[in-house]
Amino acid sequence: MTAETTEAAERVPGAADPRRDVFFVSNSVDELGGVTSWSHQMARLFTGRGHRVHVVGITPSEVPQELGEVPYPTTTLYAGQPPRPGRAREASMREEATKLTALFRAARPGAVVIVTQVWAMEWVAQADTYGLTVIGMSHESYAYSKASSRFHRVRRHYRDVDRMLALTREDADLWIGQGMNNASYMPNPLPFMPEVPSARTEKVVVSIGRLHDQKGIDMLLDTWAEVAPRHPDWRLRIYGSGEDEEILKKQCTALGLDACVEWMGRTSDVPGALRGGSVFALSSRGEGFPLALMEAMAMGVPCAAFDCAPGVREIVHDGVDGLLAGLGNTGELARRLDTLMSDQGLRDGMGERARAGIQRYTTTEIVHRWEELFAFLER
Repeated sequence: MTAETTEAAERVPGAADPRRDVFFVSNSVDELGGVTSWSHQMARLFTGRGHRVHVVGITPSEVPQELGEVPYPTTTLYAGQPPRPGRAREASMREEATKLTALFRAARPGAVVIVTQVWAMEWVAQADTYGLTVIGMSHESYAYSKASSRFHRVRRHYRDVDRMLALTREDADLWIGQGMNNASYMPNPLPFMPEVPSARTEKVVVSIGRLHDQKGIDMLLDTWAEVAPRHPDWRLRIYGSGEDEEILKKQCTALGLDACVEWMGRTSDVPGALRGGSVFALSSRGEGFPLALMEAMAMGVPCAAFDCAPGVREIVHDGVDGLLAGLGNTGELARRLDTLMSDQGLRDGMGERARAGIQRYTTTEIVHRWEELFAFLER
């Protein structure tokens, strides 16, 4: 069995599409990061389709993001952090799991629990989910998961759920190879499709992401140190905040880049940030199905990216609508950026193809696939 055969079985033409109770259970309801953004995007989409949605977090986040008003309830189980591992932790988990059970028992028949992060699954596993469909998700590549403690937790806690979802067919097949025969895949939906794309006239390379080791901004600065001398009239504009901000700014200064790197902080206007750029750079060490990359392509901004995950290869067609470099090869990434920065015609052509091609991940298509999966798993 492969993810492709699983997907074919799940696509049931004319399947019933009842409105359901859908629970999203994550580590936190408002922590910074792509999983939270994805959860609330899907919650809004499902709510708009008539589903009754509830977003649940295990703990409050230490650095919350502003959610604004949301058209569905949210619940956080703990008021603070849970006890350290041990008997007190186990007792608290059982107690908090009863809150999940109460929420689940109040659901209508056909309800679905979508666990977006495997740590949260430890609480869901202790709740009563009888009669509910439980879907566990991994929002990172198989390779990035395997290099972390999450790999064994996915195998342990997701092995008996109704479906374990990776973000790409390639990753799903790798999980199946690990004995996860319930594995399939579901790509992320396009976060937005703006009417007005970037004009690609500003001499600006844009990066958007947390200032965290995973996002590889240190490698992007090393890359920029190679590119900047050849393009003294260009700027690297970095959007994001995080725990590595101070050390990254020190690296920037040490590389002599302060005059051509702009630290923009967090932004709530991603389209506006991208509209001000002509090239997008993704320097991550690991990704799942990166939303920032999709957002850039929707804005018609061609990308130069590290080939750090199957999701990147699925989104970007190398040489057609963007350019890829080997993971961690800053010299190669510098050459890819140089190619795009040096050729306005190439930027325009790749940007237009990126904007057209990324529409294969429209919200309509992805929500339809989710609803087909719900119907299939209920049978």
